[in-house]
Amino acid sequence: MQYRFDGPEQAPVLVMGPSLGATWHMWDRQVPELAQQWRVFRFDLPGHGGAPAHPAGSVAELTTRLLATLDGLGVHRFGYAGCAFGGAVGIELALRHPERLASLALIAASPRFGTADEFRQRGVIVRTNGLDPIARSSPERWFTGGYAAAQPAITEWAVQMVRTTDPGCYISACEALAAFDVRGELGRVGVPTLVLVGSDDQVTGPAEARTLVAGIPDARLAVVPGASHLVPVEQPAAVTDLLVRHFTTAWQAAHDATSTGQIPVPVHPAHPVPVAGTGAGPVQPVPVQPPQTVPIAEIAPAPAVPPQAQGRPDPYDAGLKVRREVLGDGHVDQALAQADEFSGDFQEFLTRYAWGEIWDRPGLDRRSRSCVTLTALVAGGHLDELAPHLRAALRNGLTPGEIKEVLLQAAVYCGVPAASGAFRVAQQVIREETTPPE
Repeated sequence: MQYRFDGPEQAPVLVMGPSLGATWHMWDRQVPELAQQWRVFRFDLPGHGGAPAHPAGSVAELTTRLLATLDGLGVHRFGYAGCAFGGAVGIELALRHPERLASLALIAASPRFGTADEFRQRGVIVRTNGLDPIARSSPERWFTGGYAAAQPAITEWAVQMVRTTDPGCYISACEALAAFDVRGELGRVGVPTLVLVGSDDQVTGPAEARTLVAGIPDARLAVVPGASHLVPVEQPAAVTDLLVRHFTTAWQAAHDATSTGQIPVPVHPAHPVPVAGTGAGPVQPVPVQPPQTVPIAEIAPAPAVPPQAQGRPDPYDAGLKVRREVLGDGHVDQALAQADEFSGDFQEFLTRYAWGEIWDRPGLDRRSRSCVTLTALVAGGHLDELAPHLRAALRNGLTPGEIKEVLLQAAVYCGVPAASGAFRVAQQVIREETTPPE
């Protein structure tokens, strides 16, 4: 894992996790003040900012890598602040490794990021078109319109930061967020938590922040006015002030070698990070912004809710999860909503046996199962069922070129007329699924 330290060697460690598509430079404006009291540890996601392009398939896997890196450096207990994807890592730490955390800050985070369909669709677009469409649209997701217009240098920095990310790692991160859903577990987060969000965040906004605060027993909410998703960049002074206040007052024990579990680590000075494969030199830090006068958000308490009971999963539960992951929430919701007393048993049969017993078996990966399914549908002439499974194949990692090869193979063994109809359906589906949004 690519990382860097700032601040006194003997100070308690504060780990800072970045958003998807961003690098550790998103925290550049917070570090000078935070590093006066803490040993600030920043890391990059795989394939971001020139970090090694070893994709992480889940938030849990990335969290394991982070802990292994910290273990190797002798850091055993720490505070943690994470933005968006970095916030998901923070929740994972609090749920699975609570003994490691002293305090937690979740910025622009959510217990579930949008819908699985949205992130899998984004992966399909990147797999087909590369990262340029995502990079060009990142400023409108990350910043308010007024800020983006007034800060062209920062807007261009954001575009280039996403554009130079490894596409495979970006797709894997999208898959990780698609599968991330801890809405039923928030009551088990047992560390003091600050939930911080921009008032104008259209990605994970105040509604998601309030869900976190309502579910985490010891949580406080801070809404930063005049900020969108990448709030540490857009309103750095407000975010810095809130983080300092939170980690100063909420740290569970006074800093000493016993309470933090920290072993002194060697100094890692700051240095430029080359961008892999671009030849464009180092990724530049966040451009300096002119001073801004921003109302400082207040931290407000919110009531806690008890944890929800965890039921024992059965084939139906597993099948419903796999069915949603493969076909998408929209398709599954429509199928279940249309079920009535006559067809409801059939929908349950499909979910339990086709998806819970067969698609969930470990013997074939989902790419292979999609190839088999597409061929079988062509062979049976089931063109009415082909479109959703073509969309599923794209989400499962098949490229349009690979789907073409499957249909060509089917033409030889299943017949040209059947394949001809399949090509017409596939042409339309691929056009719809791989065209970037305007």
